Amino acid sequence: MTMTDPIGDFISRIKNAVLAKHETINLPYSKLRESLAEILKKEGYLTALVIDSTRQFPELVLTLKYINKQAAVTDVRRMSKPGRRLYVAANQIPRALGGYGVTILSTNKGVLTDSDARKLNVGGELLCQIW
Repeated sequence: MTMTDPIGDFISRIKNAVLAKHETINLPYSKLRESLAEILKKEGYLTALVIDSTRQFPELVLTLKYINKQAAVTDVRRMSKPGRRLYVAANQIPRALGGYGVTILSTNKGVLTDSDARKLNVGGELLCQIW
């Protein structure tokens, strides 16, 4: 079966793992998912990111970060969807939760956080917000 929204699947797997208090998540590998996971690790929402290529189809193994048994991820919200894409200019990039969260964009410079996109003065497609 083909997947129509791989980013939505990525987000829902993270949300479900947090609600079920799982430590690790296994995802099918793609470059987009890997770059999203690298941003989450850099921002402190994940403790580890491993690419398991021992199987026929490679997988991403993400380890969620917990602080005093509380997940670092409170919520993840999908912004641009397959039915309605959201594009913004560099001066219109929204802040997630007034700056406490992270907005992730897909730009011509790659997948970036909102602060990195502002520094590079590039806009793009709003993928998701996490806090």
